[in-house]
Amino acid sequence: MNYYSTPIARLIDEFSKLPGIGRKTAQRLAFYIINMPIEEAELLSQSIVDAKKNIKYCKICTNLTDKDICDICSDKRRDSSIICVVEDPRDVVAMEKTKEFHGYYHVLQGVISPLDGIGPDDIKLKELLARLNTDEVKEVILATNPNIEGEATAMYISKLLKPMGIKVSRIAYGIPVGGDLEYADEVTLSKALEGRREL
Repeated sequence: MNYYSTPIARLIDEFSKLPGIGRKTAQRLAFYIINMPIEEAELLSQSIVDAKKNIKYCKICTNLTDKDICDICSDKRRDSSIICVVEDPRDVVAMEKTKEFHGYYHVLQGVISPLDGIGPDDIKLKELLARLNTDEVKEVILATNPNIEGEATAMYISKLLKPMGIKVSRIAYGIPVGGDLEYADEVTLSKALEGRREL
């Protein structure tokens, strides 16, 4: 039995299809929107439609953009000898927030995951290889996530790039700043030891 009128029930159903949104959160969002002024609700719905219609892949790095070439790839002040390879557009934002990386990016739009039926041809690897055919690129930094799929993808890319004579490096990972050693798991601690550097 449906306790809500059809428009509310449909709104709840649509919200509950989003990742990480359970039924209770979907209900909360639906009622929040119903209580919004109509102008704000229209603005929200128009923003969703505009994003869906106008966002596409950058022709160079495959990041999400509303232009043919994204702002980062258009910036000629960046270091063209380094490309940082990441899994998805959110990783570009995370890297940019550090203000430490001044090269270009390549967004894979996923990782190799045989269990999920995702192979090398299902991510943006061909596009990366095409970019590396210029002699400008001297180093590729692999910044995939430190999980099984991210590690497998990094290893696969590393093996592909070694014969090209390009330096391949992997971001370091381990203990987070402000973290306590006693709360770190064994894998994190061993990776932190592997990635240690001289002071």
